[in-house]
Amino acid sequence: MKILNFGSLNIDFVYDVDHFVSKGETISSNARHVFSGGKGLNQSLAFSRAGGHLHHAGLIGKDGLFLKELLVESGVDVTWVRTCEGTPSGHAIIQRDASADNCILLHGGANMAVTKAFIDEVLAGFSKGDWLLLQNEISELAYCITAARARGLRIVLNPSPINEALLKADLDAIDCFILNEIEAASLSGCQGTPNQRLVATRQRFPRADIVLTLGEKGSMFAAGDEQIQQPAYDVRSVDTTAAGDTFAGYFLALRASGAPAATALDTAAKAAAIAVSRPGASPSIPRIEEVMAFGR
Repeated sequence: MKILNFGSLNIDFVYDVDHFVSKGETISSNARHVFSGGKGLNQSLAFSRAGGHLHHAGLIGKDGLFLKELLVESGVDVTWVRTCEGTPSGHAIIQRDASADNCILLHGGANMAVTKAFIDEVLAGFSKGDWLLLQNEISELAYCITAARARGLRIVLNPSPINEALLKADLDAIDCFILNEIEAASLSGCQGTPNQRLVATRQRFPRADIVLTLGEKGSMFAAGDEQIQQPAYDVRSVDTTAAGDTFAGYFLALRASGAPAATALDTAAKAAAIAVSRPGASPSIPRIEEVMAFGR
C-alpha cells in the first residue's frame, strides 16, 4: 500500500499583530516571519515525522525550491513535486494575534496550475488499495477525486477551504473526512452542537469515516457503530497555524500503520499540542520521538 498526498506547497508570511485588522483599518505588525507552509506540505511533514512514508505531488515556483528540500529532509518522496516556470509558489499572508490565534489570506500561485494531465500522470503510479490525501488548495480537485475513485484509491479529504470548487466535487466518493466544526456545518447543514454536527455529517456521508476536530475541545471520530471522543492536551498556545495539519498527518500515519482509531486520535492530539506550543507552521510539527515522550 502506497500513500500519496496531492497537495499545496506554500510560503507563509506571518505577521504578529495585537489584533486582526478590520475593514478600513491600517495597523502595524510587531514582527514578520517567513516559514514553509501550505496544508499539503504540513500534512506530508506530519505524516513523515510520525514515522510514515508517503509521496507528495504538487507544484512550486522557483522561489519555493526550499519547500521541496524540506520535504526531502523529512523523508518524503518528492518524485511528483514539479517546478513551474514563470509562476510563483503559493503563499499565505497570516496575521497572528496576541492570543496566538490566526487568520489567513491565501494566494494559490503554482498550486492553481495543477492540470488534469498532471493528475493523470501522477495517479498512473498508484493503484487500487493505495491512499490519496487531498485538501482544497490545488486546482482540478474535482477531477482528482473522480480519477482517483476510478482507480480504486482510498480517498481522505480535508475539505479546507470550503468553496464552490469543493462543492462541485463528488464528495460521496470520499472514504474519510478530516474537518473542523465550521466545515462540518457547511457540508452537513447542521449548526448544532459538535456531536450533532458529527452525526449529521455521518448521515450525509454514510460510507465515510468522520474525524471532527474541535480545537481546544479535542476531537471526535465516527465510523460504522463506533464513536470516540478525544480530549485535547492542555498546553500554553503560541501559534495554532499548523495544529490541524499536524493532527491530520499524525492521525493518518497511525491509521495507515494499522493502529486503532482511539490510538491514532490520542497520538494526533499529543502532536497537535506540541505544535501549538511553538511558532511557525512546518517548523512546529514534532517528530514521533517527541510525541511518544509527551506527558511522561
